[in-house]
Amino acid sequence: MNLSEFCIRRPVATILMSVAIVMGGIFAYLQLPVAALPRVDFPVINVSASLPGASPATMASSVATPLIKQFATIAGIDSISTSNAIGSTSIAIQFALDRNIDAAAQDVQSAIARAARQLPDDMPSPPSFRKVNPADAPILLLALKSDTVPLTQLDAFAEQVISPTLSTLDGVAQVMIFGSQQYAVRIEIDPSALAARGISLGQMQSAIAAANRNTPLGTLQNREQQLTITANTQLDNAADFANLVLAQRNGSPVRLGDVTRVIDSVSNNQSASWHDGTRAIILAIQRQPDANTVAVVDRVKAMLPQFASQLPAAASLELLNDRSVSIRASLSDVEHTLALTIGLVILVIFAFIRRLWATLIPTIAVPVSIIGTLGIMYVLGLSIDNISLMGLTLSVGLVVDDAIVMLENIIRHMEEEGQGAFEAALAGSREIGFTILSISVSLVAVFIPVLLMGGVIGRIFNEFAVVVTASILISMFVSLTLTPMMASRLLRHAPGEAARE
Repeated sequence: MNLSEFCIRRPVATILMSVAIVMGGIFAYLQLPVAALPRVDFPVINVSASLPGASPATMASSVATPLIKQFATIAGIDSISTSNAIGSTSIAIQFALDRNIDAAAQDVQSAIARAARQLPDDMPSPPSFRKVNPADAPILLLALKSDTVPLTQLDAFAEQVISPTLSTLDGVAQVMIFGSQQYAVRIEIDPSALAARGISLGQMQSAIAAANRNTPLGTLQNREQQLTITANTQLDNAADFANLVLAQRNGSPVRLGDVTRVIDSVSNNQSASWHDGTRAIILAIQRQPDANTVAVVDRVKAMLPQFASQLPAAASLELLNDRSVSIRASLSDVEHTLALTIGLVILVIFAFIRRLWATLIPTIAVPVSIIGTLGIMYVLGLSIDNISLMGLTLSVGLVVDDAIVMLENIIRHMEEEGQGAFEAALAGSREIGFTILSISVSLVAVFIPVLLMGGVIGRIFNEFAVVVTASILISMFVSLTLTPMMASRLLRHAPGEAARE
């Protein structure tokens, strides 16, 4: 007894098996991540190092060069690029696409440790690295702005409230802040005034550091308890810093404001961002690799009213860019095309077969095959995107072939040999089973070059080939199980025809 005969003789088991395929596909559809394009991970590691006050040339020769010499010994590197600025160096290491990013990170960490002896001793911290994916663009951009509220207050709200809250949401990888205006006191030195009072830069730096130190002053202890003595000596604004006494000259104190210009400013006054011609703080939300873009955007938008209620009345949090809008629109168009394709296929089948019950059989086989493919996509970790939906749309014309071949052979036995539907289904499925298998295998073989394609383009279109291959295999299984079973129960002789007993 072959597979088709088993299913024909046991219709309940066949129906339950098909229902399981459909239910699994529906569950997978609800769980599959939604994105514009398939996930393509570029194994890129970014290394950052800082040396405050150093020129770009010094950073290149003293920091970047020793690191790059060690990185060059790592296997599987495609390219190394570096960018040097005042006090900072950024090195991007791109590995081959088949390189494991975690193993590459371990090699980079070892290379940084080997280069540590060759780096300047006065670096505040050793170089750090992080794994990045250049293909990951922010899914949502928010603009925090106001005409009256200082940008430093808005930046503090973004850093302390918005960013930590959004980072805890399911699917959010990180929240980046562009145009940050973190509050800082800026001291502009007057060298002539310092020289006239005999104060060196080192003395001034030591006085500022000592006055702004937040350390315990001592302890009080008895038999029952021990208390730590602290004093809040930190300076909070430019006025407090300006009154700081640096030294005594001729019996008079020399204050910081006498030899410098102390102003309330920001830590980086060379960075800024605008929205509609107004200075603003821009927040960029990035999703986790396997997260549903549309669902993550919906979760973030649900939090915006809560943030807006905590902002001052003169401040606003506006939506700058939403990637889910284009994704929803493109997926809606593809889904509409998919539904239209299925409808046209059904009409073509009816136009040639001209039997309602005979048309119903491939009409059911097509959605079962498509929905079953969604289950395989979930198992393989794919996503619903333009590429996978394109594969499903193309598959409509392929998955219907097996059902039609099986159906036509069964109808031939009924018309030419006068057999009943049950006997025709048994004979027709027995004859055509190997043919359907060979047709499906040959179709799958066509997509083997796409499955094995390398590079970035291969990574993207690999999902297309996998979806089409999966749909062909599912349709082959449906055509060998559900289609002959339905034919044995639904087909009838046309008027004027009689079955030969």
